[in-house]
Amino acid sequence: MTGGRAESMRFLHCSDIHITQDYASAPWLKLGWRRWLAMFEHTIGGRGSAYRDAARTLRHIVADVDRHRADHLLITGDLTAYATEAEFSAARQALGAMADDRMRCSLIPGNHDYFTPNAVRSRRFQRYFSHLLVSDMPEYQREDVFPFVHLKGDDAAVIGLSSARVMPMPGLSYGSIGPAQLSGLRELLDDPRMRGRAALVMVHHGPFDSRGRPDSRTHGLADADVLLRMLAGPSFAVLHGHLHDRYHHPASTTRPHVFCAGS
Repeated sequence: MTGGRAESMRFLHCSDIHITQDYASAPWLKLGWRRWLAMFEHTIGGRGSAYRDAARTLRHIVADVDRHRADHLLITGDLTAYATEAEFSAARQALGAMADDRMRCSLIPGNHDYFTPNAVRSRRFQRYFSHLLVSDMPEYQREDVFPFVHLKGDDAAVIGLSSARVMPMPGLSYGSIGPAQLSGLRELLDDPRMRGRAALVMVHHGPFDSRGRPDSRTHGLADADVLLRMLAGPSFAVLHGHLHDRYHHPASTTRPHVFCAGS
């Protein structure tokens, strides 16, 4: 993908790694009721066994950056299973030196990284990855550090949005970007520094599913239509996760490319 110039860049996109701590030996009193309820999904639902080797998978993905000669790694959320300190620590360790440099790595939180109010209040995601959330155009940040921008050469820009919100209870996993971030994004896209650049916009929740249909109200992106109207045409791409299928919907004159990395 390019902004219409000769130079091109290669991006590696992944999502929903779900690094999971050993909950069998975890102190249950400290986990809280949200994680207690989530243990049905973790055990009976099979999520624990499915993501048992998630840290090793992330290390392989990091190695793929060099193996595929990619310029930049993009991670669209859900690095963790349930946003515990141990899971964030393991994710940071698995990313290794890749996570030291925002010129090589950009990431955003997913709903699992904001699983509990305490994880958000303590800014657990930011404590481990704040150096990757620094923006090249900070004047457009409207909600905490979002939207942030990483300018890549003369031809591309990586834009990070957060759609992750603490849910009232497990089982709900919808997201919203919100008017503040969308306002910042609109102003950012009008900045002369964005002229001629391909814009890769990262958001955790997707605008629609693998069949091109809107996701459900309890799982999808509430303000997807607003986002898509702002990013019309093939110079824009929305990169997301949350839905665990991998797919690409090509751009048209009225909407951007949409890439889901799967899980």
